[in-house]
Amino acid sequence: MKRARLVAALSVSIAALVALSACTPGVSQPGSTDQSGGTTGGTLASVLQSGTVRVADCLSFAPFGFVDANGQPAGYDVDIANALAADLGVKAVVTDTTSANRIPNLLTNKVDIVFCNFTITGDRANQIDFTNPYVVASEALLVKKNSGINTVADMTGKSVAVVKGSTNGDDVTAVNPQAKIQQYDSSAAAILAVQQGQADAMVEDSNFLAYQASLDSSLMVTSDQLVPLEYNAFGVRQGDQTWLNRVNDFLFRFNASGQNEQLYEKWFQTKPKYPLNPQF
Repeated sequence: MKRARLVAALSVSIAALVALSACTPGVSQPGSTDQSGGTTGGTLASVLQSGTVRVADCLSFAPFGFVDANGQPAGYDVDIANALAADLGVKAVVTDTTSANRIPNLLTNKVDIVFCNFTITGDRANQIDFTNPYVVASEALLVKKNSGINTVADMTGKSVAVVKGSTNGDDVTAVNPQAKIQQYDSSAAAILAVQQGQADAMVEDSNFLAYQASLDSSLMVTSDQLVPLEYNAFGVRQGDQTWLNRVNDFLFRFNASGQNEQLYEKWFQTKPKYPLNPQF
């Protein structure tokens, strides 16, 4: 009788331990899914195992990202994506995304990392993690040369084209609430709106706008700085510290070696205007 009670007690104890291990945070079963949407090995392990790193980039945001004459992704961001892949010893698979879909693509595990001129903000950091910055810019207006618009103060009663999912509309409204915000699905559509007179201006990062103005002699970029400097980084899923550390390690070496500056000059035909580290 005593032996039967002892066996029963041991069985209950073992069952309790098994249940506890299954419910305790950080204790995972092989092949299970973690809170970041990846496997328990994390994104880095998944990337190395698959031999590919899935990168989301805005391919309508030249020269950061675009589709070349051969139908292949190209641009500043794409070159960096390939450099990251080479550093990892894998292949980059670049897919197109929009500003509005950057975070959803991460949260649904469709991609491993997002580029796409992603400005670090507190609201976004509530949902995803950001790497260290890789490019810095100010914000300005793209206008017709004969528009008479020189600053955002001149936008009272006028229309400003912005891309859905960006912070640009809020930035303009904060400076001039009388400006009329018009949202577009892509930067290409917003630029076209200015070119065709459907919008009086487009607001975006100054380096991107300078490139666009170089392609169209009827356009110019205003010299006023709408907001403090914007630090753009790569986005990754929250809680995957190993992956975040690995990408930051790549970025440190990529920046320190001068490779980033070389690619920036290649695509923007000028040296970076602002330092990557904030100057306090």
